[in-house]
Amino acid sequence: MVIGAARVELHVHASQSLKQKRGVVRSISRRVRNQFNVAIAEVEGQGTWQRAVLGLTTVGAEAPHVRGRLERAIEFIEETHLAEVTGQEVEVLATPLEDYEAAGMADEDGDEDEDPEEDEP
Repeated sequence: MVIGAARVELHVHASQSLKQKRGVVRSISRRVRNQFNVAIAEVEGQGTWQRAVLGLTTVGAEAPHVRGRLERAIEFIEETHLAEVTGQEVEVLATPLEDYEAAGMADEDGDEDEDPEEDEP
């Protein structure tokens, strides 16, 4: 299993109030969720009128796929022109197969079991 996380800093130029900024953040979040099937939330800057920091996360089987999905989501945010992306970070973490085996969540082939108790006599 591969877990990807991204942090995206935004500057919302047109915002004159927290209400306006929240509307922009909600719009961006909804569009990103629908387009890329990632989890997204405002993680910093909730009390400021023009600054927001979004956290995005997704999981997958392969690191390049997970990283690519997050990078495309960030590009999509830039292309909406609703806010300026002033900073971004992407990190991908791979969970070793040994962790699944130690937890009894993988069979002899190294595949995850749907139901570990199903194989017991």
